[in-house]
Amino acid sequence: MKIRLGLISWATGTLMLAAVSACGGSDPDPPATAEPSSTSPSPSATNSSPSTPSDAATAGATDAVRSYFTVVDQLRSDSAADLRKLKSVATSAQLNAVTTLINRSRDEGQRQTGTTAINELKVQSVNLDNSDPKAGKVPTVVIDVCWDVSKVDVLDKRGKSIVSPDRPDTGWTRYTVANYKYAADPTGGWRVATGQDLKQTPCAAS
Repeated sequence: MKIRLGLISWATGTLMLAAVSACGGSDPDPPATAEPSSTSPSPSATNSSPSTPSDAATAGATDAVRSYFTVVDQLRSDSAADLRKLKSVATSAQLNAVTTLINRSRDEGQRQTGTTAINELKVQSVNLDNSDPKAGKVPTVVIDVCWDVSKVDVLDKRGKSIVSPDRPDTGWTRYTVANYKYAADPTGGWRVATGQDLKQTPCAAS
C-alpha cells in the first residue's frame, strides 16, 4: 500500500515537509489520517495530569511527536548517529520513509545544522480502538503540527548550503501517532506512523 507521508526532505534542499510516497514498515499501517473520527480532547489535556485514558493518550502522543522531531534532527546532523534510534519515535510507513531519506542524504554527504521548531501543535482526535493490532486497528491520535525550519540549514559535502532561498520556513503536517503496544504500554508506546502535508496558511515563524 502506498501512503503519503509528511517528511522533512533533504533530497531537494528545500527543507519543507514534503509529501512523499513510501511503502510501510513491519507494522501494518493504522487508518489513514483523513478526517478525525472521535471526540478531540480539550486543549489543556497536555498541560495537566491525565485524568482519562483519552487525556493520557493525548499526552503520550504529543510527547512522541516532539521526540520524533528531536531524533530526526539529531540523525540528520550527525552522520555517525545510529539510525536504529528512529524505532523509538516512528513506526510503520513513517519509519520506512524517513530511514530511506536519511540514508540517501548521508550517501550524498549532506548534513543539517540547526534544529526544527514546533510552533503549534493541535490534537485533532483520539481513537482508543485496540481491537486488532495485527491488522493495524490500534489506538491512534491525530495531531496537526506547524513546523518551523527558519533556523535550519543543509550543507553538502563541501560545506555549501543547498537550501533554496525560496524555501518556505513554516508549514503544517497532520500526523497519525499509533500505539501498537497499547495493552502493555499505554503511555510510552506511541510512535509516529504516517503524515500528510496540509494546504493551509502557515503559522508565523519563531
